[in-house]
Amino acid sequence: MKIFITGGTGFVGSYLTRRFTDLGHTVTVITRSPRSDDELPPGAVFCQGNPNQAGAWQERLAEHDVVINLAGRSIFSLWTAKVRREIMDSRVLTTRGVVDALRNTGSGKLLLSTSAVGYYGNRSGEMVLDEDSPAGDGFLAEVAKVWEQEAQRAEEFGVRVVRCRFGIILGRNGGALQTMLPAFRYFLGSPLGNGRQWFPWIHLEDLFGIMSFVMANQTISGPINCTAPNPVRNREFTKALAKALKRWAILPGIPAFLLRTLLGEFGSVLLDGQRALPKRLLEAGCHFCFPTVEEALRDLLGNKR
Repeated sequence: MKIFITGGTGFVGSYLTRRFTDLGHTVTVITRSPRSDDELPPGAVFCQGNPNQAGAWQERLAEHDVVINLAGRSIFSLWTAKVRREIMDSRVLTTRGVVDALRNTGSGKLLLSTSAVGYYGNRSGEMVLDEDSPAGDGFLAEVAKVWEQEAQRAEEFGVRVVRCRFGIILGRNGGALQTMLPAFRYFLGSPLGNGRQWFPWIHLEDLFGIMSFVMANQTISGPINCTAPNPVRNREFTKALAKALKRWAILPGIPAFLLRTLLGEFGSVLLDGQRALPKRLLEAGCHFCFPTVEEALRDLLGNKR
């Protein structure tokens, strides 16, 4: 298949590009600045363009069978008014451009458009959240709702749209895990707040597996929770990571008031969570290579200390 990826130079996109080209697919990655194709694995090429603006890149996109829409500004920062606009615009404008590119040639194609379990809002209770659960409240929930609405427009043009609600992605050489490792290696790892909030996670290889599964399964459309089938609480994840590194975790956790003081509303997001389960994927027969956090960390960390 011919696959077009926005956000393809990032942590997730780079991994997907390599894995899909390993399987013989051809991949085109959009980039704002001129870059050499030699930076990509064989079978992948760059397409220069600004995904937030209309341009010739949309004609290139229209030539592909599958579009994986990953672009979006990181949410891991203090949410000033400027940052909020960037978080929203980077997702909505890119998705709008992607959908507009499919207007005349989208019939029979597949759009895998990123969303997040933040769609469900800050759910600190025990409620199990599957794809039929309603949207929640808060800034991230609003971003996810608008983001998904933009992607869903592609259905009008005959595109099969799958809205991928990502959990926290665990992988090597980037992402949340690499941010955590330094503190844990120096025996400074600690739960956030009381540590009871749910931590919906997914191994990066299983995320690739989900996308491959969806590409092969024509009956899947709409929202899917891209999370492991066994979410854990933040405290449990902290202990599992410390054990995998042969370290100990500091208890009690980082005080909630400190996180809120330093990070504002984003700090509150870290103190809440979502007990999100991949119900639709499990019912469709999707296999997870790393269903538990212990298996995932064992694979990702191995003998690294």
